[in-house]
Amino acid sequence: MIDHDGTDSLGYHAPGDLADVRAFVAARAAAMGLPGRRIELLVLAVSELATNTLQHTGGGGVVRVFAQPGQLVCDVVDQGPLRQLGRSMPAADAVGGRGLAIVERVCDEVETSAVAEGTRVRIRLRL
Repeated sequence: MIDHDGTDSLGYHAPGDLADVRAFVAARAAAMGLPGRRIELLVLAVSELATNTLQHTGGGGVVRVFAQPGQLVCDVVDQGPLRQLGRSMPAADAVGGRGLAIVERVCDEVETSAVAEGTRVRIRLRL
């Protein structure tokens, strides 16, 4: 779907939607000129965020992908609580807790904020 501002977006609501989210993000990133290895990192980050949405919130979310000068921006918006950034990587034997830590390590910038639709995690990768 293309939003009113020209941003491409895709909603997701169930674990079966994650493959579509990954394919959508990869295709949009390639079309915007993100190099192959960087596409893999973006897909990993968005997959972690979307999986967290499905595991820890009562509903689905929306992924938006757009370009700004010199960078690709991807928003993941859901109804979950505001995320705390700056996490340490959990121990290797920890059961969970790696999602945001991974996102912060593979993206150039990560920020989280409250928006009208819920909570937004915005990630940026330089083109």
